[in-house]
Parts: sequence; structure tokens; C-alpha cells
Amino acid sequence: MIRVLSALVLLPVVVGTVWLLPPVGTLVLALIAAGVAFVEYAALAAALGVHVPRSISGVAVVGVCAALGSGWAIVDVVMMTALIGIGALIVGMAKVGPESLYDAGAAIFPIAYIGLPLGALAAVRASAGREAVLLIMGAIVISDSAQYYTGRAFGRQPLAPTISPKKTREGAVGGVVFGTLAFALGARIVFPTSPVLLTTLVGASISALGIVGDLFESLLKRSAGVKDSGTIIPGHGGVLDRIDSWLFAAPLYYVFVRYLRF
Repeated sequence: MIRVLSALVLLPVVVGTVWLLPPVGTLVLALIAAGVAFVEYAALAAALGVHVPRSISGVAVVGVCAALGSGWAIVDVVMMTALIGIGALIVGMAKVGPESLYDAGAAIFPIAYIGLPLGALAAVRASAGREAVLLIMGAIVISDSAQYYTGRAFGRQPLAPTISPKKTREGAVGGVVFGTLAFALGARIVFPTSPVLLTTLVGASISALGIVGDLFESLLKRSAGVKDSGTIIPGHGGVLDRIDSWLFAAPLYYVFVRYLRF
């Protein structure tokens, strides 16, 4: 019941922000999600014994999200500045050994893992409109739901038993099929001049990458020995748990919207 009630509150907030507010509303929502997701990521890293400097990395995650989402041509500047700052901080900590590389990698990774994908979604809202954002959201939600129900009905072979024992190959196939179908049909309305073959391939790729993104975050949690990335959303866990599929799918969608659509 708590899970359902949380969904009934969250869904109107997200959809309403994207649909009713100007593009800056989506950007603000993306910035909030990026900030909370980074805090959860840093906690997972700490559980793995890896230190992530929350000040520099957190500012860089939010900064690159804002830069890409608002269309500022300073994404490269933010990323290079973050790289230099994180490197200098690691030097100052003077850890001699593999830990220095672990810490540096873990500090830089969330910039690309969290900041860029969420900024890409905000950029899609600004350049292609609210319908374009709801298209990828709808495709991922349908894909996730199809994975669950197809897996329960037909699931026999585990997809990644060491990472997520409940996921099955049959469920993954169902998620890709229905996610692709939903995206291809929606694209006839949102991108009517784009070739059907192209939108079908993009839909299939988005659905498959959503599954990979989900499994990747599950791998982080299982490695850290936790069930959820956080507790901010009752019944659902953390923000990172809710957006894990989007983080791998959004970059591809951004490339399609910006460079490949007709």
C-alpha cells in the first residue's frame, strides 16, 4: 500500500512538472534528483570502503547537469575543472596505494553516471518539448512493468543470478518487446517524420539499456550489502533506485533527439 501511495504522489509531480511548467521546471527537478542521487551514490561508495569527496564531486554532478540541461556551452569546463579539483584533493590526501585510484575513479564517475544523463533529459525537454520527455519516460515505465509481469508469467531462466536473482531472461525479452513497441508507437506522434526503422531501433536500445542500468545499480547495492540506495521514497527506496533505468537510456535518447531525428 505504501508503495502504491508513493507512486500516486510521485507520478503527478513528475509528469505535472514536465507537462505544465516551462523547461526550467524540468531542469530544477533534474537538479534535485541529481543531488539526492549523488548523496545516495556516495553512501554506497562509503559502504564499499571508497571515499568520494562530496563537496567537489557533488558540485560537479549538479553543475554538469545544469550546464547540459540549460544549454550552456560549458559542460567541458565543468568536467575539466572537476577532474583537476578531484585530482588535487587526492594528492592532498597522500594515499599511497591502489586506494588513490579507487577514490579518484569513484569521485569522477558520478559526474558521467548521474549528472550528464539527468542533464540530457532536461536538455531534451528544452529542445524537443514535453512530449519528447514523456515518450522516454513512458517507454521505460512500460518496459519495467512488462519485465515484471512477463517474468512472473513465463520466467524460467535467470538473467543475472549473482546480481538480481529475481530477473529472468524471459522478463527481459518481454521488457524489450513492449518497451520497443511503446516507443515506436509514441514516436509516430512525437517524431512523425523520423523513419519507423530508426525509432524502432532507438526504442529497442532504450529498453535494453534500461535493463542494463537497473542491473548496474543492483550490482552496486549488492556489492555494498544494502537492499536500497536510500529511504527517501517510502516503499520504493532511494531516488537512485527509481532512476537507475533512465541513467543508461537517457544519453542514447539525447543523441537521437539532438543528432538523428528528422
